[in-house]
Amino acid sequence: MATFLYKLGRLCFRRRWWVGLAWLLLLIGVGVAASSAASPPDDDFALPGTESQEAFDIMESKFHFDSAALETTLVFKAPGDQDISSAQNQAAVQSVLDEMAGADKVSDVSDPFAPESGALSEDGSTARATVTYDATYGDLTDEMHDQLFTAMDHGRADHLTVEARGPVAMGLEEMPPSEMIGVVVAAVVLVITFGSLVAAGLPLLTALVGIMIGSLGITALSATLGLSQMTGILAIMIGLAVGIDYALFISSRYRAELMEGHSRDEAAGRAVGTAGSAVVFAGLTVIIALSGLAIINVPLLTKMGLAAAATVALAVLVALTLVPAALGMIGKRIFGRKMRRQNPETGVPTSLYKNGKENFGTRWARGILRRPAFVLIGAIVGLGVLAVPVASMELGLPSDATQPSDSTQRKAYDMQADAFGAGFNGPLTLVVDGRNGADAAAAADDLRTELDGYDDIVATVPPQVSEDGTVATVQAFPKSGPSSSETTDLVSSIRDDFAPGFEEAHGTKLLVSGQTAAESDFNQVMSDALVPYLALVVGLAFILLILVFRSILVPLKAALGFLLSVLAALGTVVAVFQWGWLKDLIGVQETAPIMSMMPIFMVGVIFGLAMDYEVFLVTRMREAHVHGEESHQSVITGLRLNARVVTAAAIIMISVFASFAATATDDMVKMMGFGLSMAVLLDAFVVRMTLVPALMGLLGERAWWLPRWLDRILPNVDVEGASLERYLEANGKGRDALKRDEREPQPVG
Repeated sequence: MATFLYKLGRLCFRRRWWVGLAWLLLLIGVGVAASSAASPPDDDFALPGTESQEAFDIMESKFHFDSAALETTLVFKAPGDQDISSAQNQAAVQSVLDEMAGADKVSDVSDPFAPESGALSEDGSTARATVTYDATYGDLTDEMHDQLFTAMDHGRADHLTVEARGPVAMGLEEMPPSEMIGVVVAAVVLVITFGSLVAAGLPLLTALVGIMIGSLGITALSATLGLSQMTGILAIMIGLAVGIDYALFISSRYRAELMEGHSRDEAAGRAVGTAGSAVVFAGLTVIIALSGLAIINVPLLTKMGLAAAATVALAVLVALTLVPAALGMIGKRIFGRKMRRQNPETGVPTSLYKNGKENFGTRWARGILRRPAFVLIGAIVGLGVLAVPVASMELGLPSDATQPSDSTQRKAYDMQADAFGAGFNGPLTLVVDGRNGADAAAAADDLRTELDGYDDIVATVPPQVSEDGTVATVQAFPKSGPSSSETTDLVSSIRDDFAPGFEEAHGTKLLVSGQTAAESDFNQVMSDALVPYLALVVGLAFILLILVFRSILVPLKAALGFLLSVLAALGTVVAVFQWGWLKDLIGVQETAPIMSMMPIFMVGVIFGLAMDYEVFLVTRMREAHVHGEESHQSVITGLRLNARVVTAAAIIMISVFASFAATATDDMVKMMGFGLSMAVLLDAFVVRMTLVPALMGLLGERAWWLPRWLDRILPNVDVEGASLERYLEANGKGRDALKRDEREPQPVG
């Protein structure tokens, strides 16, 4: 592989303008396709194989119920001790509802004063009404949000307290400028790393080309493959991350090859042949981690993972072809002016460091190798302490209960809980399926009677029966809130204990659905998928890393280090967002359970990025070892040459993710940004830059042990470039060969 990539790098360098033109034409072509594509579909959040999803499917077919349709819950409270049903207050409520009935895309408005509606509180102070829209989230407009708030203000003018819940009340969320903040920070870090504005712009520009093609490609295929707008978010975030990383790694290796005296096309070929091999396998680990999301069997997550994996594959192609072409275009400006002055004739400096001083990576490695056992134990204990809160982690989904206390969604949630009970914020929908010929209506009436005697259910509403009489639904309100463990236990109790007897007595099937049931099912799906997902991703990557490093212990160390960093990062998330430690400093409004998909999401994203850093560092160590350096010296060489690159890449990623945590108003977005930034921080600096060299120092030559029988059957992928070195020696371009550009300085530009 290294020899092929070497030839590819030289070809792209020499034919740089043709390569650049090809990528430009591809970008234009994908852009034209995206501009003529149909609008992307709405997010279809389905949970195949779960009881709640089966119930939703039945309701959609029999009641023409659209689970994605927008709904707004309006909560009205009378002033003082007045009754909401008084003539004056009822007229004020009806005025608001009449106004909403004429609003954009409203298809139905419920009547809170209708008999048996269950929409009036026992004390008579509060009423609630449901506004149903003939629209989904993709149809939401600012006008719909404004019409709702105008109607609410008219009710407030009549001295009512009026608040609302639902997507229309929240309105269209303005995405914070997180990506732009990340790009600005990346530019600053790259300028410091390269000492040149032009060189700093190269990784950014090539990464943006890949991101633009990837995101436009997703848009072009959105209608055909059912890719929603949400699908592209993960692809953009990960694509930007790895795109900058890969370009940075190859560009840094190119500069190192130039300083060893190679000609520019030779340096480009060697950079792609060696660093490019690491990029290929680093990219494969990310692709494995993202594609593995398909094992969860949640269509939205599967599409997000596959789209992001495709974008990563595109980033690898950009790094292997466009980056060497761009290196040829910028010429000597890959170094800053001060560096070029060291050797004005060629523009290539003799050293990146003044007076031959050791760089930070060298000093850091030597310090670790003096006491590797002490450093190793310290790193493990520190990560273990941070991981302790994971033992008390509770999983859940975002709800209005975690919204800022001054938001109308949170006020409506609290008003409804105070007036009706906490369970009214998350009612259960029980579906009586009589499609086998049973009397669904009679069974639903009996169900309501039996549920009224259930200790944990405070109220039910009259059943709704489908037009053909085969299916009926009963809405039941739990005593506890939608996110409480008591309500989750209630769902399990109805399904496991109550439903079998009811089905046997009435000959119908009973299904439990609704927000709380769906959340419970989703949490269970995430929990059940975590171990298989970890086994698949870590197992495949372990095999891949055995091929790369030709070692058993190095891949094992990489996987265990990753698990430590993820658990430690999750521990910090629990401490801040669930326990409330330092929440005011970070800007967290309310403590809440950890988002259900957070553990798997962090495993997928961070595993890929962690393996990037692992491959970048350890391939350099192995390369030095294969070329004759003893084990300790190869560790020092790996950090000397790549610590600066890994540090720059990690700082960029931490800044991108932290910007989400800093700028987002939603606590869930903050949680994602904070968790990912902490994971990158711990993995890059504690695991890869500290724990890895300490463990490599303790293992010594044993780090590269591989059973002979396994060595014989494994294909040689040659990431360290041994076969490339033999190829170059055979062609008179080996390490000790004198280059033509060393005898005669070549013009640069």
